[in-house]
Amino acid sequence: MTSAAPTIAVLMPCYQEEATIARVVRDFKAALPDAAVYVYDNNSTDRTAAVARAAGAVVRPEPLQGKGNVVRRMFADVEADVYVLVDGDDTYDAASALGLVRRLLAEQLDMVNAARVSTAEAAYRPGHRFGNLMLTSLVTLVFGKRTTDMLSGYRVFSRRFVKTFPALAKGFEIETELTVHALELRMPIAEVPTPYRQRPPGSLSKLSTFQDGFRILWMIGKLVKEERPLGSFSVTAAVLALASVALAWPIFATYMETGLVPRLPTAVLSTGLMILAFLALACGLILETVTRGRREAKRMRYLDLAAPAFDPATVRGGPP
Repeated sequence: MTSAAPTIAVLMPCYQEEATIARVVRDFKAALPDAAVYVYDNNSTDRTAAVARAAGAVVRPEPLQGKGNVVRRMFADVEADVYVLVDGDDTYDAASALGLVRRLLAEQLDMVNAARVSTAEAAYRPGHRFGNLMLTSLVTLVFGKRTTDMLSGYRVFSRRFVKTFPALAKGFEIETELTVHALELRMPIAEVPTPYRQRPPGSLSKLSTFQDGFRILWMIGKLVKEERPLGSFSVTAAVLALASVALAWPIFATYMETGLVPRLPTAVLSTGLMILAFLALACGLILETVTRGRREAKRMRYLDLAAPAFDPATVRGGPP
């Protein structure tokens, strides 16, 4: 490990956070005094940008609406050795940042996820808690269980994670994409429980329980199709094959009894469904090969960048 201190960037995607952003910026500057704090304003109509700038942050605009678009821009623009990604709503614990960064460096990890721990119901509404549990369980079922809070907006990343992350999501489904990217490349990651509190007065959540929940579910479906094509197309093939057999069985029974095929359109439909089933299976086999080659290419690009090799003790922390 090198004795030089790593450069740290704190990244805050923000939209309409005038009521909270100043405190969040000040808290993270105090927790990580050597870090540069960046606030990317996503078309706020209030004074988010001005308040953040007055608090000491580097403020930049991102005109494409959506958290995913902001994260893509931040990851592309900002150069650092360690990245701390956090929402600007003052719900996450800034004092935990030092421990998260040191954990990343001590174990040469690529991502440390801050799992939310809260006893206040208003901080973590039951609908959001249930949705997070359901969506996290779905992702871990397909990609492996290495996280318990997939939708946390507080994470620490290595440079090689950030610079090899494609960032295709547009909105709040970005957290799902971040998690699946780490799981698919089998990156070294960790999860640390951190305090989570409710928004202060005057701050409103931008997350829509149902609309954004369905968007995240849609993103999971897309990632399953793209990263596990053989499995997803095999399910489609099985459904088509079962429907074909169900339609063909009465016709086959009648033919065995009478030697006649009285329902020719149904027989044609059954045959067509079975053909489609075999086509779906063939597509899955072909796409599985393509996906494997794409995964290998991403892995080789990831290996082009060095793992974080800094002494955790070189990261200074502010007062608790």
